[in-house]
Order: sequence, then C-alpha cells, then structure tokens
Amino acid sequence: MTYEETIAYLYAQLPMFQRVGQVAYKADLSNIIRICDLLNNPQTQFKTIHVAGTNGKGSVTHMLASVLQEAGYKVGIYCSPHLIDFRERVKVNGQMISKQEVIDFVAQCKDLFDEIEPSFFEYTTALAFQCFAQQKVDVAIVEVGLGGRLDSTNVIIPELSVITNIGLDHTNILGDTLEKIAAEKAGIIKWKVPVVIGEKQNETQKVFEQIAIEKNAELRYAKPFSIACDLQGSYQKNNIATAHEVLELLIEKGWKINQKNIENGFLHVAKNTAFMGRWQILGKEPKIICDTAHNKEGVQYVVQQLTQEKYENLHIVWGAVKDKDQSKVLEILPPNAHYYFCAPKLERAMYTRELKKLASSFHLEGEEYSSVESACYKAKSAAGAADLIYIGGSTFVVAEALLLFR
Repeated sequence: MTYEETIAYLYAQLPMFQRVGQVAYKADLSNIIRICDLLNNPQTQFKTIHVAGTNGKGSVTHMLASVLQEAGYKVGIYCSPHLIDFRERVKVNGQMISKQEVIDFVAQCKDLFDEIEPSFFEYTTALAFQCFAQQKVDVAIVEVGLGGRLDSTNVIIPELSVITNIGLDHTNILGDTLEKIAAEKAGIIKWKVPVVIGEKQNETQKVFEQIAIEKNAELRYAKPFSIACDLQGSYQKNNIATAHEVLELLIEKGWKINQKNIENGFLHVAKNTAFMGRWQILGKEPKIICDTAHNKEGVQYVVQQLTQEKYENLHIVWGAVKDKDQSKVLEILPPNAHYYFCAPKLERAMYTRELKKLASSFHLEGEEYSSVESACYKAKSAAGAADLIYIGGSTFVVAEALLLFR
C-alpha cells in the first residue's frame, strides 16, 4: 500500500475516537497487551515518562522533550490527536516518523492483528512503541489518550508519572465528578514509581494521595516556577511549573540535565519539538490567534488571556463537537465579540445552527458558516488591522485553520 492508502486503512477500517466519539473507546487493556506480546513487548525496551491530565498534557510533554533533547538525550514523543499530519503523533527528537515507517508497520501487522481487531488508538500506540524501540530512543514521553487507568498507553512502567490537572471533560466515559475522573487518571500511578501532580485541587487531593500510598509511590505537587518559554499564553505557567518539577525529580534520579539545558529547552519548545496549536499566532494586522482549548477549564485560561490583549474589535471563529456539553464553555465566552460559528469536517461536529442557537442563549451573537475555511475568511475580511481574531472551540477547528494560514 502507498502511504495514502495506509492512512486511509487506519481511518476507515478502525474506529477512531477523535472522529466518531465514545463508540470508539475501548475500556480494556487486553487488546494492547496481546498486541505488545506479538511484537515482543517493544515498550519495555526504552525508558518512559507517562503524562495524563485534563489540560496541559501536550504542553508538558513537549516541554519535557525539548529540555531532554537539549541535554543530549534521544527523545520520543507519543501524543494525540494530530493537527495536520497523522505522523505528528509519533516523533523522535522533534521529527515525525517517516511515511515508510508507517507503511512498513501496517504491512507487517495487518494480518497479524486481524483476529484482535484493534482500535485506531491501539494500533497507533503499538506503532509508537515499535518505532521507539527500533530507533533506540533513550526515553519516550508518552501522553495518555483518554483517562489513564484503561488507556492503551497504560502498559508501560515509566520512570515517573505526571498528572497535570483534573477537569470535567469526557464525563460520559470517565465519570461526572472531579473525584471520579481523578481516580481514572490516577490509574497510571505504578508501584514505587514517583508521580508529579501539576495542580493541587481540593476535590482530587485525597484521591491522588490515597492511591499513591497504596502504590508506595512518592507523590509531589508542582511548585511555582518561572522561566522564559516560547509557548505563548499566561496559562502556560502551570505547565512550566509541572514540567520543571518533573525535571527536578529526574535530576535527583541521576539524569544528566543542567541549568543551561533547562533554559534552552523551555525557550525552544516549538523549534525542538514542532509543537503547534497553543496560543499560536497565525497572522498580524489583524492579529490572528488559535488555541486548542475546548473544555471549561482550558477555555477559562483563554478568556483570561484575551483580556490581556489589545484590540479594537474581537472576532471569534468557533466550532465544537456534539458529544460535549457546550453550555459550560459558552457561558464563559466574552459577549462583546462577533462570532463566526462553523463546523469542522468530522462526524462528531456540532451542527452550526444548533451551536448558534445555544450560543444566543448566552448572548453570543454572530452568523453560521458551512465550513471553518469560510468562517475564517469572513472573519479576516471583516476585521480591521487593529482587531483580533481568535480561532478555537475544538482541536479540529484549529487543525483546519492551521492548514489555511500556515
């Protein structure tokens, strides 16, 4: 198969959570365990750091990778979802794996996995593990796909675990309280493996501390820390503190990381790891910013950041997925903006008419557009040079915007 045919096979033949939602989620580790056994357990052939949490996983993952690269380590990144290219999910020292590696893996495993019928995410996780083993990485930063306890990545025994924070996201799968969601995320805590918690929250503190005691795992909370970082947005301060706490722990464990590595690593995250979509500036005059924040906790940080921007008029291009409660997000968006409601190109997309109607109940006014592209172009043509255009609401809206403006 060609690369295009291989990707089409992965998308079409296997359920993909990002595209179809809950029906694609497998709350069971049996498939990935069988798959790893068939591949001679590649996940045991390199060191790992496991990262879970509601918000900030991607930022913390890429900050850590950048610093470790500066320290001379060969670093793998496994993250999701991708924005433009499927291969963004699996990177080594900031470089996406080759198309040939994807083709070869699927060709090797297609018949081998037929009886198992793995999900898209199980297939991709196995691809990442195999790639990291073959490329002999020193360490892989492995980001949880969804939850933690039953996530396909949870077959690794990491050097340490990280839980950035807990918010009410994927409540139809993980539970409808912070305590229940915390218990699922805390499923990545392993016996005698240290864990760093990014944010101390009253509702989740007891959950984490109890599970850490049961697993005889050292638990640390991130301490405030400030350093220059190329990832924009004041909300990154929590992610910086979390990543720094992890680095402190690694240094204590004997990893060779010096202060210069830390400074350069935080300063060159995007350059070292090709990280995208977090308070990313896509244009000037008018200033155009996109961000993948899509739940209440993430959007709260975005709204705070918008208040620090200077502009004459605010234009917001907004799209969403239909299997999440949009009310909690829409109620905190600024009413003093003109909205361009749109739908990304996927089955889970919320209908623009429904989104516009719901937004109106929170005094958010604007027009609906048939695509992200048409909404973005309309916003750009309507905005003055001193205006601000913000694009968000969904990872998939941002992905399409990046293609338009890159």
